[in-house]
Amino acid sequence: MLLQAFERVEQCDPALLPQVFDVFLETTLEIGEGQQLDVEFEKRNDVTEDEYIEMIRLKTSVLLACAVKMGAILAGASQEDANALYKFGEQIGLAFQLQDDLLDVYGDPKVFGKNIGGDITSNKKTYMLINAINLANDEQRRELSRWINTETFNRNEKVQAVTALYDEIGIRQLCEQKMDFYYEKALQYLQKVSVSEERKTELHAYAAAMMKRQS
Repeated sequence: MLLQAFERVEQCDPALLPQVFDVFLETTLEIGEGQQLDVEFEKRNDVTEDEYIEMIRLKTSVLLACAVKMGAILAGASQEDANALYKFGEQIGLAFQLQDDLLDVYGDPKVFGKNIGGDITSNKKTYMLINAINLANDEQRRELSRWINTETFNRNEKVQAVTALYDEIGIRQLCEQKMDFYYEKALQYLQKVSVSEERKTELHAYAAAMMKRQS
């Protein structure tokens, strides 16, 4: 798939190819870095929220940002507009990944497309787990640690127990607030693009659709 992507980039207008290729190459390197960080986080118990946000920015958000910016370059946008569109894609990508974390715990499996609780059973360092550990009281933290460190467990029991702790600590609301924060930032960057609002309709609709995956 990566080689096919290179082939398609090569088919761009030769006059614009250097700009497009620079964005594409930088993004390819960033995605690899994000994937490496994700793997490293599996072995760490001290991952911070800022580190996690940077990891999902690199692993997920920059791909959407790259696609939007390349489209802007190929359409003849100014550098300012292309950069604003990049930030739009980056911010909506962050909101999307946080939503993915949320749906893995609270989503409807029939709509989400997979069984919920996979992140919980694998002790994946998500925004939700990181903040649960940081915000838990002593008793809640001991209970979380017990489930994280237990190697043999009933899957449903672990998912229900950790979800209950998330509910007690208020993690769902915290994650939703963070999602809304990045979604609003994305719209602010889209607002800066110097074309009519009518020409932004599709991007507004796309962003809204990404944030309504349960409906």
